[in-house]
Amino acid sequence: MALDPLTMLTLTIALAAAAALYLMVEWRSVREASLLFWSAGFAIISVGSVLALLRSSGLLLVGVWFANGLLVVAHWLFLLGVARFTEARLSRGWYLIFAVWLGQLLLPLVLQPADQPWSKLMLAVNSLMVMVLMLRASTLLRPHGRSLSVGAVQLRYVLLVHGLFYGAKAVTAAVPGTVIDLGAFRGQIIQVSLVEGAMAIMLIALSMTGTERHRRERRIARLAARDPLTALYNRRALESRALRLFEEVSDARPAALLLIDIDHFKLVNDLYGHTAGDRLLIALGEMILAALPKGSLAARLGGDEFAILLANASPNALQVLAATLREQFRQAAAQSYATPQPVTLSLGASLFDRHPGSLAQLIERGDAALYASKRGGRDSLQMVDLNQPLAG
Repeated sequence: MALDPLTMLTLTIALAAAAALYLMVEWRSVREASLLFWSAGFAIISVGSVLALLRSSGLLLVGVWFANGLLVVAHWLFLLGVARFTEARLSRGWYLIFAVWLGQLLLPLVLQPADQPWSKLMLAVNSLMVMVLMLRASTLLRPHGRSLSVGAVQLRYVLLVHGLFYGAKAVTAAVPGTVIDLGAFRGQIIQVSLVEGAMAIMLIALSMTGTERHRRERRIARLAARDPLTALYNRRALESRALRLFEEVSDARPAALLLIDIDHFKLVNDLYGHTAGDRLLIALGEMILAALPKGSLAARLGGDEFAILLANASPNALQVLAATLREQFRQAAAQSYATPQPVTLSLGASLFDRHPGSLAQLIERGDAALYASKRGGRDSLQMVDLNQPLAG
């Protein structure tokens, strides 16, 4: 089967329709607005390619002006999808693209659309609009750098090359002696454009799908690492992230594990219900995040027990942090819940200046200090440094 213009258009219709359907199926599981915009863009390309087939029947207004206008709209939707993906906001000036397109529709009222000069003008204007849209989409992806997936980086470069190709088309249209007849699909640049369009559809669709799929996988991984109630790390995530901190510990940069347990937490659940207890846990999580020093890690180990792994710690810094959390939590609990015994925090800290072996061993040492705090009357901090307990 020869790759004549009608065959290439038929292939483009099939590829664009398949891409639109594929992205729509992905949207049903991912529910990202960018996929909707991209799917709609490919659907419009499919419709525009169907209309382009009508040129052979002499319907040049629909087959040339309107079909090429739909191509511009499709690429505008691609840009809109990239903007939604990168959470960027497009200025209202980008809607002027539609004014330019509508302006072109007035040309057939006074001109013959198949004339060589106006075929060139049509090709140049449409190509420049697509070029601008694609280069803008590519630049929206650029600032995100390595935070993007391989698919997103690939999408950036595919859109960039696609935009540059349309820029080359616009330049070609201005070259004297170039044969361009949109009505009859005559001209080498038109032949090349049809081939490039089919290839671009496949590459763009695959890149778009890989982009959103990777982000969904990253989101799932983040959720798996977080406690669903407080949004702090869970114990498993803390164990994996603690390894890097352990490697950086030295005599000059000691570290510490601070364990936190809520005193008389059961009273809140018994008197006010588990929803009230959840609100108290959430409040403590927010306090920990607000007071968390840079480079430190915070996690909910389970129940009403929390942990903070501090880098470059000192006994004085631990006492200041513990006092801040104890005071804030004591006031918040007292204002919200009246209990026979005060709802406070007991804390135990384990300081270390060499690799502790494992987080489990470190927690075991910290637990000893935490229970010493509870035995000592609660609402206090106990520290263990080189197996020597110090009251705080």
